[in-house]
Amino acid sequence: MAKGLTKRQEEVLDYILHYIDMNGFPPTIREIGDKCVISSLRGVTVHLDALQRKGYIERGKQPRTIKVVHEDYQVNKDVKFIPLLGQIAAGAPILADDNVESMVPVPLHMVRNIKDPFCLRIKGESMVGEGIRPRDLVVIRPQPTANHNDLVAVRWDDEATVKRIHFDKELVKLMPSNPAYEPIVAPRNEIAIIGRVIGLWRDYEGQAF
Repeated sequence: MAKGLTKRQEEVLDYILHYIDMNGFPPTIREIGDKCVISSLRGVTVHLDALQRKGYIERGKQPRTIKVVHEDYQVNKDVKFIPLLGQIAAGAPILADDNVESMVPVPLHMVRNIKDPFCLRIKGESMVGEGIRPRDLVVIRPQPTANHNDLVAVRWDDEATVKRIHFDKELVKLMPSNPAYEPIVAPRNEIAIIGRVIGLWRDYEGQAF
């Protein structure tokens, strides 16, 4: 038994370690409850709180942010798992559970000093002039503001899109980098900046993500 843990706490910790080993990212609270037969989410958080208090794990406020930190169970320190967002649910916070498709490992140095970074998968060919292709993942630094011509992720019409942003009086222009696409022009109050693009991942074989 791990030092200082109850049998139940060790069971939860073992499942977290096994899940990370098999999937490359941590389980959700619900998955822990289902596997360890804990009837309520609150019951799971009680055990997670105990594991954190005893120095075995750390947790963030976002889904799948359990990190095993005890020296006896160290995993790769050179990467950080950040959420890959799928369809953006209408009216939901950008990092709501329902928006998170999976967790993606990125180099730690890329996001070391960034609070709550996340990834978006590119759809379509509107940004090929920037070297951003369909299915690429872009790494986003969350921030609600941007400068003219920044490459940003914005929320528009309950979807996230990546474009160059231009400001024109009371309007915002979301500029593609492909002449086959027209700019998106909208009043400023219809465009919500959710972050600035700081990195890009590409899987040439289409297998990793």
